[in-house]
Amino acid sequence: MTILIAGTLTIDPSKVDAALADAAEMMKASQAEDGCHAYVFSADPITPGLLHLFEKWDGDEALAAHSASAHMKTFQSKMPGWGVTGADIKKYEVASEGPLR
Repeated sequence: MTILIAGTLTIDPSKVDAALADAAEMMKASQAEDGCHAYVFSADPITPGLLHLFEKWDGDEALAAHSASAHMKTFQSKMPGWGVTGADIKKYEVASEGPLR
């Protein structure tokens, strides 16, 4: 079963560049993991300080390995420096997928 993680983080707008630099390192490491098909942080072009997150995993086992990874621990230690004021991140279990028509 495919697992999607999607949501937003609200951070101090003056910390967006630092957060995206940290996120770029995390994205590279995560995208190299077995079972990862997508891992993207992006800044919202309209709302200052709003970051979007999208992940796609082969299943719970791949996601659990990612959550336990050394790069996840390193990344999480950097997040308090971003001035996080909110988060809305959800996990979706996808039974099927296909092209958008």
